[in-house]
Amino acid sequence: MSLEDKIRQLPAVPGVYLMRDDAGTIIYIGKARSLRQRVRSYFNASGDSRYHVRFLMARVADIDVLLTDTEKEALLLENTLIKQHHPRYNLDLKDDKNYFSLRLDLRDEYPRFTLVRKMPHDGARYFGPYASASAAREV
Repeated sequence: MSLEDKIRQLPAVPGVYLMRDDAGTIIYIGKARSLRQRVRSYFNASGDSRYHVRFLMARVADIDVLLTDTEKEALLLENTLIKQHHPRYNLDLKDDKNYFSLRLDLRDEYPRFTLVRKMPHDGARYFGPYASASAAREV
């Protein structure tokens, strides 16, 4: 199926989209409230005019989508996939500046939850990501 056909047939539901280059490498991962609307916006003539987006779109050869039940699920899945695949054009989530996690180190004498932005492989347990500190604190 051609890329244009895939885009035409996208459902208007929440989910995550994976943009791939000619080699099949994932170069960008995004989330959407409506996959149809969001992905189509990249391909509109009046689409995003930012330089890095135009540069990205010149390299997109294929798109895969993963459907979710809610936008929140899409956010969490997007974050997980970005951490797993490290796509070249995902700038915001690579350094975790926008997302919080809860850290629990069971090796401490008195284990307690702390709010963190990074999740190093330090033997502690991490829960998240959360879109805001207040969302993490509610847990």
